[in-house]
Amino acid sequence: MKIEKGTKFLIVGLGVIGGGYAKALTKAGYTVDAFTKKASDVLYAKEHGICRKVTTIVDKKMVEEADMIIFALYPHTFIDWVKEYGHLIQPKTLVTDVTGVKTEVIEKVNALLPRGVEFIAAHPMAGRESSGIEYSDDEVFHGANYIITPTIKNSTEAICACRDLGKILGFAKISILSPAEHDRMVAYLSQLTHVIAVVLMNAENIEGLEKYTGDSFRDLTRIAKINDAMWSELFLMNREALLSEMDDFLSVMEKFRALLVAGDREGMRAMMRVGTARRSLFDKPKKGEAKTPAAK
Repeated sequence: MKIEKGTKFLIVGLGVIGGGYAKALTKAGYTVDAFTKKASDVLYAKEHGICRKVTTIVDKKMVEEADMIIFALYPHTFIDWVKEYGHLIQPKTLVTDVTGVKTEVIEKVNALLPRGVEFIAAHPMAGRESSGIEYSDDEVFHGANYIITPTIKNSTEAICACRDLGKILGFAKISILSPAEHDRMVAYLSQLTHVIAVVLMNAENIEGLEKYTGDSFRDLTRIAKINDAMWSELFLMNREALLSEMDDFLSVMEKFRALLVAGDREGMRAMMRVGTARRSLFDKPKKGEAKTPAAK
């Protein structure tokens, strides 16, 4: 499948990411339909003109007309949807997703999809701590990373179409990883960081701390305002990889603590210099700067 101007998209789930996809694709001139759970989401989508058709009821014709279906759902909801309505998806329709864990999701979804329907999984490494379509903003994709996670079942055409989707949405760098590599990487880059933010907010409960804090604490704990239903599910689906990263983090924390106990200033400074150098690689390109070339 090649994404062309006549390509019809169906988005299942108009939350903060699904809503952002809808806004970006509609702005780019594509036909976008959507299914969503809440009537208030339907009203928002219509008022803001981000979809051609949007409904809370699964419409057979809308599924059949779609060239590409994007699932922006929690992993278990995605799997349940395919189990119940997957038979409506027509052969040669391309299916992709936004879920934050891949290995288990890909295996289960592929087992449920009809013959002739290809699922090419992907993960937009962008979002907001707040959930809901009213917080959706396609600008968060600009300068962000997009990961495609194909398996041996995926065609070159599907991978290219998914890469094209990432470009249309505005992602700065598009990478390809295996599902297992993705899950290991995301355990460190995303899941561990959310765990650290949550733990920091649970570590002290001194009254009035918010009156004394500076931006460093605010920046570090921004993602502690977490969607607990979604993230607890992601943690459990990627438990082994996340536990491994937590163990590694605690080991490095113990190393730094030992340097502090020993009064080893030079040892602490050496770790700080490593942190500074590595952190500089993670900055998003500013507007007007050249973007990192997409993966080929």
